[in-house]
Amino acid sequence: MKGIHIITPVKDSIESTMETIQAVTSSAIDIPHTYTIYNDFSTPENTAKLEEASKKYGFRLVNLSDLTNHPSPNYLLILQYAQKQAMKADAGLLIVESDVTVKKETLQMLCNGAAERPDCGIAAAVTVDTEGFINYPYKWALGKENQIIDTKKHCSFCCSLLTPALLKKFDFENLDSSKNWFDVTISHESINLGLKNYLFTNLPVIHRPHQSRPWKQLKYKNPLKYYWIKFTKGLDKI
Repeated sequence: MKGIHIITPVKDSIESTMETIQAVTSSAIDIPHTYTIYNDFSTPENTAKLEEASKKYGFRLVNLSDLTNHPSPNYLLILQYAQKQAMKADAGLLIVESDVTVKKETLQMLCNGAAERPDCGIAAAVTVDTEGFINYPYKWALGKENQIIDTKKHCSFCCSLLTPALLKKFDFENLDSSKNWFDVTISHESINLGLKNYLFTNLPVIHRPHQSRPWKQLKYKNPLKYYWIKFTKGLDKI
């Protein structure tokens, strides 16, 4: 792994996104790296804020409106585009979502952890709430803090490094275009291809779930309404 390409897909949620950007750009990273924000049809006002932030913090901003007319979410396009860029540079692909805040040392330590494990397909940082308790989507790891877990469960892309070993073995062009999200599929493919996925519960990152799509908060507040919207409108396909 000659470097890492860090990416953050963004759909509005500008306040949490700015926290993500500030945390990533102030990280202590020794390995060569780039940082790209993929703006997935945010409002014109928020797009302007991202353009201004790109000048201030020095990240690359890709407006998906320049690449496609397909409505948000465009996670598939982002993953396919980012995979090609990473593979050209023999780099890992490190996804930090826009509702996640990393610590200064998180990203470098995640890279170190993956590099120490040649069989690593995905290295994921555990998510916690603002009080430091493990939260969605890793509640199954409660009680397993400060460990490095070889897991068969899927790794969320909240804060996950996809290694060159995985990127070279699995072409994201083969992902199912009828779906919206791909962390489950890619996690399973990693294992099917003979690699291992590791959850680093010693590298917690703050996660504020679903900041970019508030309707998904209904999953916790009003599950019946959430599943009605999900299935009648064909949203949130995993």
